[in-house]
Amino acid sequence: MAHSKVILKILFSLCVWSFVIIGLFKMHGTNLVPQDYRQVPQEYQQLPLNGRSLLQKDMLRYAETTSTTTDHFDPSEILVDNRTAMDDDQLVRDVESRIPSLPIAYWSKNKNFLQQKSATCAKYPSIFELEFNNIYWQTMHTSNGTFQLFGAYYDIRRASLLGPTVRILGMIDRIEPKVKTYCQFWFDGQKEPFIVKTFEYKYIWYNKWGNYKQGIYQPYLIACQIPKPFHGVVPSSVSMVEKECDTATNNLRVIYNRPPDDHKKGFAVCVKGLDFLYDDLSVRLIEWIEMLNILGADKIYFYNLQVHPNITKVLNHYEQEGKVQVIPLTLPGGQPNVPGFQHLYLTKKTNHKRQNEVIPYNDCLYKNLYLYDYIALLDIDEVIMPKGNSILWSELMDKARPESLKFKPDGYHSYNFRNVYFLDDQQHEHGWHKDIPKYMHMLQHVHRAKNYTKPNQYVKCFHDPERVLTLHNHFPLSCLGGVCKSYPVDTEDAQLQHYRADCVKTLKKSCEEYRENSVEDKTIWKYKDELIRRTIKTLETLGFFRRSGGPGFGGSSSGLGGGATTHSTER
Repeated sequence: MAHSKVILKILFSLCVWSFVIIGLFKMHGTNLVPQDYRQVPQEYQQLPLNGRSLLQKDMLRYAETTSTTTDHFDPSEILVDNRTAMDDDQLVRDVESRIPSLPIAYWSKNKNFLQQKSATCAKYPSIFELEFNNIYWQTMHTSNGTFQLFGAYYDIRRASLLGPTVRILGMIDRIEPKVKTYCQFWFDGQKEPFIVKTFEYKYIWYNKWGNYKQGIYQPYLIACQIPKPFHGVVPSSVSMVEKECDTATNNLRVIYNRPPDDHKKGFAVCVKGLDFLYDDLSVRLIEWIEMLNILGADKIYFYNLQVHPNITKVLNHYEQEGKVQVIPLTLPGGQPNVPGFQHLYLTKKTNHKRQNEVIPYNDCLYKNLYLYDYIALLDIDEVIMPKGNSILWSELMDKARPESLKFKPDGYHSYNFRNVYFLDDQQHEHGWHKDIPKYMHMLQHVHRAKNYTKPNQYVKCFHDPERVLTLHNHFPLSCLGGVCKSYPVDTEDAQLQHYRADCVKTLKKSCEEYRENSVEDKTIWKYKDELIRRTIKTLETLGFFRRSGGPGFGGSSSGLGGGATTHSTER
């Protein structure tokens, strides 16, 4: 009996403790679930209580990472572009700035008028029906060759025997093209085009330079004369067709840039398509731009293929200051434009590279026909350096031009400057100049070859845009009024200072002589203080100097203190 009472007491105690434990679970069960149950994914909400409790830690971490609280952030500080959307007029202006050859403003203004039925056999092509090639080129297919057209320009220079003319710059995959073509001129307010035969295809190359074969795109300047009833009127656009009545697959805005007061500036510099995807020449470029600006370059026009991000940073800075203009560029036809592959192509296919360079040179000439007294084609490792008492380019030409008239009273088409090499290793043998920052490449390199390259070899020129017709890197190829005449400026007055690691390949035999016979030439030091001041200011503005506690601009670990590695810009 006593034994039975003990057993009952034990069972009663177990029951009481069971109820207590169950109660505790019910009271505190919610603590096993994340506080913000709504933040748990739906699939986890369906798990039974014990399953959720096993995932408690994971769910809490999930809730933390997906929290949308703004307790620690001010939404007004979010840095996004809050500009209002462009209207149609703004969009038209933006597209025209990106593709200068596209007559989008004229088309947008007159599209309803131009689409009306007319008696003409040719209709104005919609800009959406044009055939583009590699962004900036427009295409015309003919029965004998394909044309890739880059730009069209209004030419009313007094020395031209053709009278008012539209010049069209492009490439044709034919040598001596035989196909007959027509220009369809579109004038503002005219519903029908005025159609004329193409006057000529002017080859911007010499046969002996190579690549003289069918199927390779060759550079040409195409001329179409404006009919007499429209003399004094600038066409809004021009199309090229094989048959008069064809609806064109190309339509180029006719470019006619003229200063508002008809007052020309002094000097423009044109730089071929930049191909420096892997070479960070940004600091060298700053020194070069500042040097040219000191000498009197009013503006530098850069054509841009592929460049290092630091170079883009530099160009954007100077473009905002109005000192340079950057024109994007591609290669036409089937030539590569993929970064890296394009660079490989241009380094291996030298003649193709040279022929392509002709396009930006002549585009730069024709866009600036009426804006400058002189146009120079320079690479970023070249400087036309005044000597003697001349400090500025204007002072140099004030001396050289009157002297040239003694030999040719009616004047010259261009003025050329002898090339002399400032090779890298010539300076390295003499050490560094302590009062000049090491990264100032031109100021540091003041030892040059004693001998200049031969007359008329590797020279660069100041071209008279009123008188030259087509340009090549070193000389004008054709001129208005007859054979091109270039005046050789005396080396006592100026020289072309060429900063390179090595000579061009065609001068390999002479290069050793240039190295072995060097002289000190500190002509550039006339500008030393001002050039250092300007360069340092720009480097500082762009954040190129290393700050204590972190890397400088571009993440470089080398800073600007060491000796510069040089790269050839004429490959």
